[in-house]
Amino acid sequence: MRDIALYHGDGRGWIEVITGVMFSGKSEELIRRVRRALIARRRVQVFKSSLDDRYAGLRTISSHDGSGVEAVPVRSGVEIAERVHPDTQVVAIDEVQFLDDGVIEVVSALADGGMRVLAAGIDMDFRGEPFGPMGHLLAIADTVDKLYAICVHCGSPATRNQRLLNGQPAPYEGPTIQVGGHEAYEARCRRCHEVPSAHRYQTSLLDLLQATPADPVVLTHESLQPRRLPEHV
Repeated sequence: MRDIALYHGDGRGWIEVITGVMFSGKSEELIRRVRRALIARRRVQVFKSSLDDRYAGLRTISSHDGSGVEAVPVRSGVEIAERVHPDTQVVAIDEVQFLDDGVIEVVSALADGGMRVLAAGIDMDFRGEPFGPMGHLLAIADTVDKLYAICVHCGSPATRNQRLLNGQPAPYEGPTIQVGGHEAYEARCRRCHEVPSAHRYQTSLLDLLQATPADPVVLTHESLQPRRLPEHV
């Protein structure tokens, strides 16, 4: 994991993104970095999406294990920009996937201005598709830590968020944002992840992939051998 030791408060800012599925420890890691910044006597401001009022409430970033730090709830990137103090050295944002695309420009501007920016959020929605601004933030980040949970079905590393509706996998057509915890979501691996309505196109694509290719070019160990060039007559 990236640490406060990387940041010397010398005015050179950067962006750290902590991402992964639900129940993988993203908020715990964000809280850990915030606390270490405070121990190092940095000036820190913490924000979170106003959509997330789980666990300890709207004005606290809390983790599934009960730890937490005080935070300011916001609805957009502009609200963060309006609230950041010029003397702040570290800005932390939790549940950043719920914010608008404006947060991308704000995060970049803060880092360009010399601040260390910590952003934590889910990288994919329940469909397995990029979630809100996360794809862009992952691309512009200076460091990225992707965390994994454990698949509740097979015990493999979990990379997907399984939404449940009455105990069954929720359909593809459901709303992208639906805040919830263990009652509505499970961590699953790619193989165990289910999005029922999406099977229509997944099946046809799998059939195509399993068909005999027209002109296959498959590399093997022998491909590493130097090729002999044809001799000139």
